[in-house]
Amino acid sequence: MADETALVTEDGTAITTEDGTPIDAVPVMTKLPQEVEISDAGPCRKHVKVTIARVAIDALIEEKFSDLMLKNPAQISGFRPGKAPRKIIERKFKNEVYGEAKTQLLMASLEQLAEDSTLSPLSPPELDPGSVLIPEAGPMVYEFRIEVRPEFDLPSYKNLKVKKPVHDFSDAEIAKEGDRLLEPYGSLVPKGDNATVALFDTVTVDAVIKDGDKELNKVNEIALKVEKRLALSDGVAQDFGAQMTGAKVGDTRTVDITLSQEVGTESLRGAKVQAAFTIKEIKATRKPELTEALYENFGVRNAEQYSEYVRARLNRFMEYTQRNAARASVFESLAKEAKFDLPQDLLVRQARKTLQRRVMEMRSSGMNDEQIRGRQRVLEQDVIRTTAAALKEHFVLQKIAEIEKLEIEDEDIDAEIEAIADRSGESPRKVKARMEREDMLEALATELLERRALETVLATAEYEEYPFDPLKSDDQDDISVSDAEMAPKAE
Repeated sequence: MADETALVTEDGTAITTEDGTPIDAVPVMTKLPQEVEISDAGPCRKHVKVTIARVAIDALIEEKFSDLMLKNPAQISGFRPGKAPRKIIERKFKNEVYGEAKTQLLMASLEQLAEDSTLSPLSPPELDPGSVLIPEAGPMVYEFRIEVRPEFDLPSYKNLKVKKPVHDFSDAEIAKEGDRLLEPYGSLVPKGDNATVALFDTVTVDAVIKDGDKELNKVNEIALKVEKRLALSDGVAQDFGAQMTGAKVGDTRTVDITLSQEVGTESLRGAKVQAAFTIKEIKATRKPELTEALYENFGVRNAEQYSEYVRARLNRFMEYTQRNAARASVFESLAKEAKFDLPQDLLVRQARKTLQRRVMEMRSSGMNDEQIRGRQRVLEQDVIRTTAAALKEHFVLQKIAEIEKLEIEDEDIDAEIEAIADRSGESPRKVKARMEREDMLEALATELLERRALETVLATAEYEEYPFDPLKSDDQDDISVSDAEMAPKAE
């Protein structure tokens, strides 16, 4: 619309609003004359009512009818260009003009609302444009609900007391971790007849899965690596290693498995079932020959460089552990006052984004795809609880980022992609292409912003160091991953 109108009928009569005000005296502002009422509609939800003044509606409709009379005269047969009576124009094109005007007003109104209001939407508004109408008289009114970031008072985040785990890796620990990283390149060899299962062995088993006395499923001849935890396609066995070690061929060990919240049978979602694993074969991993070709897989040339690679990898994981510990410590301090509720439906919808951010944290720490895959399945087991905790941290850190005016630029994302590529041995182009394909770039930007906000808090923090061995933590333990299913198919 123009900055000012001068609207008259074809005979020169001024167009007026309902109260008699000449429209040619009313500026059609780029800023719509509208009233906005915002009220609470539950946790993280607002009800918004917008009233657009009639003067803006009349001005826009008049503008569109005037354009029709001047620009589209050929559509009115029997009249010379520009000479069709106004009433005929209105009757013929009323629905079209009102429809266009409604769309234009609604879009302009929503854009203005986004600029002027303090709302921080988490999702698009729950608004059906088809239900919005321009009335014959009076203002245009539309209402909607929208999910927004929670409102809370953020306590002081300066000079916090923060716990910091510390650990210096010994040569023996580096050697042990180096052997563990070489396992995928080794060969599996059968252990003796009287051998027992040990951590990191690979067992071939038959499994019978039961819920109490009810048999749910049978899985035969599956190979499982014996790690501390086992992540299946639809469940996680938290104590898998402890419950399997010491068994012999022919033995049956019963393992507790917590099923996913996504299994097809609703009554089994999140349920704990039992899998009886009968051991058919036990194999150990024979260490591979240390050749130049093997070292090339890690981007090094010899044993000395490989040792430095392992040390750097462990130090990165220690940094990841310290960052997570600091994050938990900071949030524990701030959460006492920054209290807010998160609705269940919001948690469900945000679960995927939360998992994406966690994956980005793990990828940035140098974990490989198999390690990430196992941890992701564990996180998915209790998705609502983990999402609630992660979202609360996210909202606190986002608010700190706003206060500190922190921003992430394209070059920050490119630098992090290059760092991830360097750790994984891939090209930056390949890493970026994978992230774009998996829709992970937004998660990367969010993770970087939260990391920067956390660094801002930690810059003034008072640290309390304590000894901690990350090699004995659940985060460092690799998780055995299998695509075997424990639950029955959905009926």
